[in-house]
Amino acid sequence: MRSEAIATVVKMMESLPEPAQEQIVTHLRQYLEELQDELCWDDLFKKTQPQLLATAKRAKQEIAAGQAKAMDPDCL
Repeated sequence: MRSEAIATVVKMMESLPEPAQEQIVTHLRQYLEELQDELCWDDLFKKTQPQLLATAKRAKQEIAAGQAKAMDPDCL
């Protein structure tokens, strides 16, 4: 099933010379791959959100209890 927007873009592309169409397809593929990567990262981030919040809470508690010490960048 195609939306009206996709049909409009296809018509616009069909009016262009074939080399221009190929160039557009190449750009669209790259864009869609990057978009898919971003969606995957967003999904992974959402899944780890509870663990991140728990870790931040524990770090705040350790700081408040005086159990934390400053990081030395030379020791990393």
